[in-house]
Amino acid sequence: MSDSRTVGKLLVNAQQMLEGAGIANAVQEARWLLAYALEMKHHELASRAEQSVTAEQLACVLSLVRRRESREPLQYILGSQEFCGLDFSVTPAVLIPRPETELLIQETLREGGFAGGAVLVDVGTGSGCVAVTLATILGGMRIFALDCSHDALSVAKANAERHGVSDKIVWLEGDFLSPLKECSVAGAVDAIISNPPYIAEADWAGLQPEVRDYEPRQALLAGPQGTEFHERLIHDSKQFLVPGGLLVMELGQGQAPLVRRVAEAAGGYTGIQTVKDEAGIDRVLIARRACEGPSHG
Repeated sequence: MSDSRTVGKLLVNAQQMLEGAGIANAVQEARWLLAYALEMKHHELASRAEQSVTAEQLACVLSLVRRRESREPLQYILGSQEFCGLDFSVTPAVLIPRPETELLIQETLREGGFAGGAVLVDVGTGSGCVAVTLATILGGMRIFALDCSHDALSVAKANAERHGVSDKIVWLEGDFLSPLKECSVAGAVDAIISNPPYIAEADWAGLQPEVRDYEPRQALLAGPQGTEFHERLIHDSKQFLVPGGLLVMELGQGQAPLVRRVAEAAGGYTGIQTVKDEAGIDRVLIARRACEGPSHG
């Protein structure tokens, strides 16, 4: 890359390096990295192809491309990821928001019908993408965002500030739903929403290196089955949800039948349903707190 004296040549060399590392979207990713390093808009790269680059710019691009070559996720290098039309800061302390998780937002809003003063809880908030997005859409709600990671909550708080909703969200650090016990909301929560860890231990080694080697393990790995956190949510949410309140959870591929059976066996829920994502995978499970007495769905 040392002979890359112009923007155009630098772009070509960056593409070749990424292709050599097996990066599937090498052409587009090289453009993103160059635009970021050279502080240009993407569309300016072509019109400024003959522009010379300084030694400092060359070193900066080379550093970024080498990080991506080692399979560090592009989102961590650039420090951001788009979610539901909003830009979220991301660091290795948080899971990178996925398009599939936007379905959690859509289904919560579709099923919710929330009145003013409703209480929503985002369990395992990570970057805050779910809590912050809901806060930008819904007015007059009380939103609690929970995570066991102090570093993740710091990222989430910064994202809330970035989107002007800091005053709408209460941040709680602790294991799963346990921080709620101090908040006097037992039986008063209108929706519990979660994208919990759902990777089974046996599947860990087969994950893409971007995920396995860089994203936070505790946000991904659930246990031997992969559904351990779903099962905890199903059992622990009942004490907090109002009658008719929603439990909305993201699922891993193939997990819907087992998680549905757990919800049915737990009792206390009705209207249990799953929703497919754009790939046809059952991606979200919705259960509604039964209004009276235990229900088996």
